[in-house]
Amino acid sequence: MVPTGGHTIKAFDDDLDRLRALISEMGGLAEHNIREAMRCLVDRDLEGAKLVVEEDRKLDALEIETERRAVRLIALRAPMAGDLRDVVAALKISSVVERIGDYAKNIAKRVPLLTDVGNIEPLSLLPEMARIATEMVHDVLTAFVERDAEAALEVIERDKKVDDFYNSIFRTLLTYMMENPHNITQSTHLLFVAKNVERVGDHATNIAEMVYYAATGDYLGDRPKGSDSLAADAG
Repeated sequence: MVPTGGHTIKAFDDDLDRLRALISEMGGLAEHNIREAMRCLVDRDLEGAKLVVEEDRKLDALEIETERRAVRLIALRAPMAGDLRDVVAALKISSVVERIGDYAKNIAKRVPLLTDVGNIEPLSLLPEMARIATEMVHDVLTAFVERDAEAALEVIERDKKVDDFYNSIFRTLLTYMMENPHNITQSTHLLFVAKNVERVGDHATNIAEMVYYAATGDYLGDRPKGSDSLAADAG
């Protein structure tokens, strides 16, 4: 194909813009679901929690559509260099955002099990932890759309705040469980919620690394991961 100034053909720009729009749509839905799942947890809103679980199907459908378009774009347009990195990044990011949506669904599923948890300290910390993680998701997807490597790096720096919240909640809940065996079940559910929020932050960081590579062609070095003492990926 012969360059025409900018991309080889306008159709490629249109296809890539559509991919970015799909990623943004997925991100917006994932952010909403995380915020809503946390609100339902705090308000003990069982019906709202059911809706969050049902909304996850939309994310699954958007991921399939993004994958279909990305594969078609690679097959038909044969993008090179930075263009190819953008398409591959979109393909990978859609999968990660879908997983972030799964964490929101996991939290929502715990709401019926925590209706009588009381107003303990970890429950008051979780919304702020979720707010930071959700803002990381929003900002890193904005960085992807704008190909902003510096913004991606800034998102990575914020992951430590999420990890600090998780470690604080973990220690507090462990103390509750040691003080009274009757607290074990509910504390375990809250630890599950906290771990899912912590994983949202980790995934936002993973996306940031992809964004940085797509924008610059350079890989970031291995970063230290937060505590992974509880396996909370399962619903």
